[in-house]
Amino acid sequence: MSQVFTLPDVGEGLTEAEILSWKVAEGQTVTVNQVICEIETAKSVVELPSPFAGTVLNIMVSEGATVEVGTPIITVGDSESDPSGTPDPGYAGSAPKDGVEGEPGPEHLTPREESTSGSGRSMDSGDSGKALVGAGPKADPVRRRQRTRTAMRIDAEQPQGLDEQGKPAAQEQESPKAGAARMAAGLADRLSKSGLGTAAQDLADRAGKFKDRGETWLRSLDDTAAQQQGAAQASIPRRPSMAKPPVRKAAKEMGIDLANVTATGEGGQVTKRDLLAYAAHLREVEDGPDTFWTSTNAPARSREERIPVKGVRKLTAQNMVRSAFSAPHVSIFVDVDASRTMEFVKRLKTSPHFEGVKVTPLLILAKAVIWAAARNPQVNATWTDSEIIIKRYMNLGIAAATPRGLLVPNIKDAQDLNLRELAIALNELAQTARQGRTQPGDMQGGTLSITNIGALGIDTGTPIINPGEVAIVAFGTIKQKPWVVDGDVIPRWITTLGGSFDHRVVDGDLSARFMADVARILEEPALLLD
Repeated sequence: MSQVFTLPDVGEGLTEAEILSWKVAEGQTVTVNQVICEIETAKSVVELPSPFAGTVLNIMVSEGATVEVGTPIITVGDSESDPSGTPDPGYAGSAPKDGVEGEPGPEHLTPREESTSGSGRSMDSGDSGKALVGAGPKADPVRRRQRTRTAMRIDAEQPQGLDEQGKPAAQEQESPKAGAARMAAGLADRLSKSGLGTAAQDLADRAGKFKDRGETWLRSLDDTAAQQQGAAQASIPRRPSMAKPPVRKAAKEMGIDLANVTATGEGGQVTKRDLLAYAAHLREVEDGPDTFWTSTNAPARSREERIPVKGVRKLTAQNMVRSAFSAPHVSIFVDVDASRTMEFVKRLKTSPHFEGVKVTPLLILAKAVIWAAARNPQVNATWTDSEIIIKRYMNLGIAAATPRGLLVPNIKDAQDLNLRELAIALNELAQTARQGRTQPGDMQGGTLSITNIGALGIDTGTPIINPGEVAIVAFGTIKQKPWVVDGDVIPRWITTLGGSFDHRVVDGDLSARFMADVARILEEPALLLD
């Protein structure tokens, strides 16, 4: 009996999905809840478990195909229903379990041999000539037949190169090529003296061919040795690039070799800006300019690349158009002295309470947004045509650029998390998004979002509000700038915050108060203790 598995709805409102990869093959045995394939929805990559146990009879959809919900994708059934199933090992025709390849099984025996083999037990009564497992003769242990070779003694004297005690005699070093030629000539001469006639000449010719092949083999060895020598020289460790520990840690997490990054810092140090610029370059121009541009003489089709709009990209485009043209955006910006935030982050990194937890200025901004939203509740809301729904909980969305496109997963009930718990949640959210493992539930129900464009070295921007929300905060890069403090110009850590708001819900004065409150926390994180 076979059972057909159709594409299920793994998320709210899912209509179609792309089959990314199959984890099973036809003829393979699967169990209940075993992952059979990965699909990509408009929101995330999801692993599908098998609801049936049995043998995969038919994979009905190829990888890369996009199918609608309810489409049959795989058939699972009992092994007996598999038309291509393997024969029962209990019947004649199967190889003995512990037999030897090349030896005849019971099916090759004549009736006389069949009745007399195997400890005097008969195999022809009631079995219709089919030998059950264990009923036939047990295979003998594997024994290797000794190979006999006709050895021809060429010289009865002491082998060349050994002294009377059989130890290597001191002699002049001989090249492999000269040694092969000498052996071939000596072999031909001794064969000729033995009176073998034409056989000696024939063997001498073969020895000459052996010599030619030996020279070819030696040349290949020389080439291989040269390649290995070049590889050894290339593997000589380079002088490590200079960079501060935070930059080295960030490079390790991003999988970037600092030796490939152009350093602009003092004394040849690689700065964080250098690292981020190099990472952005890798994302934008993976193949490099020399291999990207095509010749003017190339065919027109090869000078263009067409990328199907599907999955995350398709949903992102629909949401951004809907948000941009349905919600009237208003954007404001504020410069912030985040020097005390930087000092606070530095102290948290050295605190035993935060050992093993990644701490960044984004953590303080997230806490500031939660704090400011409690003072200005209408920024944490949803607009409908009939009412404004103010959320008394914070599902904080964090925009993440992933290989699959822009995702905005959110941290559920972020208002209930302390600083350490929020740091852990941010790290897990980022790692899951980079690995492409964000689940549909993590993308739903967001109330307010943050986009960290400063991670790419950008000062500020005008973000588009995530659909279903009324506010989003853009966090620019933090860098030292001249700043006036009590009439003196001193270097301070400065960042620029940008905020976009749905003007149907958030008026100008409300958006200004909210951004001012966020800025206050970045300027003085101690206010979080209130």
